[in-house]
This record gives sequence, C-alpha cells and structure tokens, in this order.
Amino acid sequence: MEDSQNFKDLSEIKNLMERSSRFHSLSGLSGVSAGIVAILGAFAIYWLLNFGQLMYDEHLYVPGSSVRRNMTGLLLLVASLTFIFALGCALFFSYRKAKRNHLKLWDHTTKRLLVHFFIPLITGGLFTLILIFRSDITLVASAMLTFYGLALVNAGKYTFGEIHYLGILEITLGLLAGIFTNFGLVFWTIGFGILHIVYGLIMYFRYER
Repeated sequence: MEDSQNFKDLSEIKNLMERSSRFHSLSGLSGVSAGIVAILGAFAIYWLLNFGQLMYDEHLYVPGSSVRRNMTGLLLLVASLTFIFALGCALFFSYRKAKRNHLKLWDHTTKRLLVHFFIPLITGGLFTLILIFRSDITLVASAMLTFYGLALVNAGKYTFGEIHYLGILEITLGLLAGIFTNFGLVFWTIGFGILHIVYGLIMYFRYER
C-alpha cells in the first residue's frame, strides 16, 4: 500500500515537472486553422500567377520590368498576410485552450519556446528576402519550408513531441522543393497547408477530445 502511494506521488511529481518545462497550451485547432489559411494563401498566389499559365521566371527575372516589381510586392503581401492570420489563429486557439485548462499562456516555458522557434524562423525569413531581391525566386519555397522545419525541430523539445516530427517532414519537403523547383508552390501548399491540418487533427483528437 505504501509502495503504491509512493509510486503515485512520483508520478504526480513527474507530471508537475513536465508541465513546468513544456508548453501544453498549443491547440490542435491552431494547426488546422493555420493549414486552412495557408491553402487559401496558396490559392491566392496561384491566382496571381494566372492559374499556372505564368511561371515564376516570366514575372521575376526580367531586369527592370515593372511587372517583376509589382508581382514581388504582391507575393510578399500574400505571404505576410498568410503568416499574420495563421499566427493569429494559433494564438487564439492556444489562449482558449490555456484558459479552459486553467494554465498560463505566457510564462518562462513560453518564452523559451518562442526564442528557440523564432531564431531559425527569422533567419529563414531574412534569407528568403535575400533570395527574392536577388531574383532567385525558384528557391523561396524550399527556403521557407526548410527553415520553418528547423524552427519546429528546435522548439519541439519545449512542447508536444509531435512538433518535432512535423518539423522533420517540413525539412524533407523543403529539400524536395529545392530539387523540383517547378513544383515549389505545390510543396509549399502541402507543407504549410495539408501537413498542418493533418497534424492539428491528430493533436486535437489525441489530447483535447
């Protein structure tokens, strides 16, 4: 009887330590909503490219072309809005989950998670801008997916383990996008859209239902 109580106490201590060192407010619905936003963003880009009739180089490689400058700005605008809306959805659903479970959304674990997540992400964003302004648009999707995957792997040790494997998949897609450059938008849609939705549903039914 005493051994059973000791085992229970140890389990409770372990749970408390894990809760204090990991971010558990990340909602699966955040992934689903981010994926839907990403698919809408990809469709907007596809529409800007005249439904695939105009390739990247026809817009972005012509020196001095006003079309090249306008398309660069539009693509950046769509990508920025997609990121902002996806981040907003993630914050909303995470806040709702934290409130429901009586947890703090912002604490030292959240800070560590965000620091380890945003260092590779910001680096990737700056590298992507360098590629765009050097007119090397064919590697943009590859860079975005690869650095985003690295950010997830880096942050995975501070939240659910599934984040780590999602990051590995994103890196894999990023490398494939670097090889098959004509299908960059397809890989981007799969990585930021479909994978997020699948991951979000898995997380939701595993931890929140």
